[in-house]
Amino acid sequence: MSVPSGMPVPSAPPSYEETTGINVSYPHPYPVPEAGQKPAGKGMSPPPYMGQPAPVNNPVTVQTVYVQQPVVFYDRPIQMCCPSCNQMIVTRLSYDSGALTWLSCGGLCLVGCIAGCCLIPFCIDALKDVDHTCPNCNTLIGSYKRL
Repeated sequence: MSVPSGMPVPSAPPSYEETTGINVSYPHPYPVPEAGQKPAGKGMSPPPYMGQPAPVNNPVTVQTVYVQQPVVFYDRPIQMCCPSCNQMIVTRLSYDSGALTWLSCGGLCLVGCIAGCCLIPFCIDALKDVDHTCPNCNTLIGSYKRL
């Protein structure tokens, strides 16, 4: 194939900028090294951004917060940290007559246990309310109500 005499033969394919129509004469945002210079690879810092001041390194304060799960008290001793004296303890139990004890007594009276048998619920710990206390500082930590 012959090339018309007025058209020069291109020596290389067009560049990306030429094919997409990007303005080739637009100035580069970063300094371009000249022909004899080598770019400094590692440690080369980018040019400063002129729109905003340099960021200031503020120290970050970290605060650790410990959240204790709520303790649920039952009729058994619990191993825990006492909120009053901050010692690891096993709670001491004490039994007090509560609503279930009095209702049991009243129920036995209605059935016909009048000769003192209606007082039996006051001797049974399983019918009483339970108070949990610290054995070190004797502070009431919690209670378990039967009803």
